[in-house]
Amino acid sequence: MEFAIKQAEFETSAALGSVYPEKTSAEIAIVGKSNVGKSSLINSLCNNKKLARTSSSPGKTRLINFFRINRDFYLVDLPGYGFAKAPKTEKEKWGRLMEGYLSSGRVDHLFMLIDIRHEPTADDKLMLQWIIYYNIPYTLIATKSDKLARSKRVQAANTAAKLLGAPPAAIPYSSETGEGRDAMLMRIGQVVEDVKMLKGSIDIE
Repeated sequence: MEFAIKQAEFETSAALGSVYPEKTSAEIAIVGKSNVGKSSLINSLCNNKKLARTSSSPGKTRLINFFRINRDFYLVDLPGYGFAKAPKTEKEKWGRLMEGYLSSGRVDHLFMLIDIRHEPTADDKLMLQWIIYYNIPYTLIATKSDKLARSKRVQAANTAAKLLGAPPAAIPYSSETGEGRDAMLMRIGQVVEDVKMLKGSIDIE
């Protein structure tokens, strides 16, 4: 059966030192550098332009935002990294916030967003190292695919993944045209199903 997002609502935000909301059946987080299009992607996936706040100025999301999907699991919007104008204290706070969340054991899967048009940054590479260090399964999404010619998108997405140091495969995605939406929804559905099966088998034991 095809997976669909039928209902999505903002649940809560968590700052450094906040208590996270009660766990749901699965938790999927979305991470990427500032202005890579995380909020736009969430709105596009959920078919609701006003769900996650978007901003043209990078570095606006400073909190971990939890969205409850189909009253069943969380999609989590993590604050962007690599915002050059942020003061050092702000960057350190971001680091502690992210480290606390990634090490919490809550995250079942992570979608890491990279810009299809550019080589991954040093911050992107560092983020991937964090993901691997905390042993979190992940999928790469190459955003802003509509900015390239259709014939170049898959190759550009896979090249960006390879340059990042990950397996050379990424899903090209455009929040403007909806390209990649079906593939990503299928991946989300698969992750949620796998997590439920895994947790069910642990409960039985």
